[in-house]
Amino acid sequence: MPSLGADMQFGTIVDWRIKPGDAVKRGDVVALVETEKGVIEVEIFQSGVVEALVVPAGQKVPVGALLAKLTSDGQTAAAQAPAPEKTVAPASAPKVAEPPAQVAVPTPAPEAPRLRVSPLARKRAEELGVDLSSLTGSGAAGSITVSDVEQAVAGAKTEAAPVVAPPVAPTKGLDLAAMRRVIAAAMARSKREIPHYYLATTIDMRKSLDWLAAENANRPVTKRLLYSALLLRAVALALRSTPELNGFYVDDGFKPADGIHIGVAISLRQGGLINPAIHDVDTKNLDQLMESMLDLVNRARTGHLRSSELSDGTITVTNLGEQGVESVFGVIYPPQVALVGFGRITERPVAVNGLLGIRPVIDATLAADHRVSDGHRGGRFLLAIDRLLQEPEKLKSN
Repeated sequence: MPSLGADMQFGTIVDWRIKPGDAVKRGDVVALVETEKGVIEVEIFQSGVVEALVVPAGQKVPVGALLAKLTSDGQTAAAQAPAPEKTVAPASAPKVAEPPAQVAVPTPAPEAPRLRVSPLARKRAEELGVDLSSLTGSGAAGSITVSDVEQAVAGAKTEAAPVVAPPVAPTKGLDLAAMRRVIAAAMARSKREIPHYYLATTIDMRKSLDWLAAENANRPVTKRLLYSALLLRAVALALRSTPELNGFYVDDGFKPADGIHIGVAISLRQGGLINPAIHDVDTKNLDQLMESMLDLVNRARTGHLRSSELSDGTITVTNLGEQGVESVFGVIYPPQVALVGFGRITERPVAVNGLLGIRPVIDATLAADHRVSDGHRGGRFLLAIDRLLQEPEKLKSN
């Protein structure tokens, strides 16, 4: 079970996308896992052949638990799969084999995991006294959802309605409350363990916005660029000169990241926050970056993220400009060591070459881990972002 968040402790297998004997390659989606932040597509991290599925669908297991066995030798997996059947058959005559099977069937433990039930639905069923085995799931791969549980209760006797009706409204808040608890745990850990330092600077956006307007004038509406793509690209390229801000603090030491995977803070429509990553931002041109941004936001809000997008982020960028915020001083998302914040673009009086004028500016902030870097290096990083935004044409391509 992979860790899909700073304080994730458990996950529930909603559905397997593979079976024993299947060949898989690194990056294939092999399972759907439900966490406090939603259902995530889990990718496999190496290639091979599936030997066995250790955890059945519907079962909740801790992070790090063995989910499946994999072998790089397809013949070995194929040979091992039928082995148990062949070993059992010769051990007794066909009719004699029935009693042991009957003894195993009444055992409740194997039966329970076969039900595909989301954790919230299971909890809700316990609260309302609903027998899950009597329900037909309407979720992914037939999994039982909270709605299935509540619809079963709604169809019960009329006198039960007054008891059931009051809890229905708060139930929608359970997802948000659980997510807030996860966020609270991660942020409390961050402020408890990470010695933050904060820096801020104001960046003149006139050249970037003028270049962007000229660039978009020659593009169809569907291909136009947003200024947020320029900000992400500038952050990624600035990290090349300050790699100590791009990585993780683990095992009492800094581990630099192999690539620049920027986590983008996305607010969900139903409430809460999620932090999926765009991979290799420094190697993407602006068109590729725009495509990745739009795709990521869409999938985050429709619940179709992949595990690598939640676990691979090497630094986080949060932009609250749309909310009217001018400055953002964020909390680092552990085990990352830095977070960049951008506010909204505002017009302010600025002196340029001795002359006072009104310019569009943006506040850029940095929250960084003092165990890994210091104000001098953080200042160089913000300065690099500023310089890159003064030459936006250089951000267009690699």
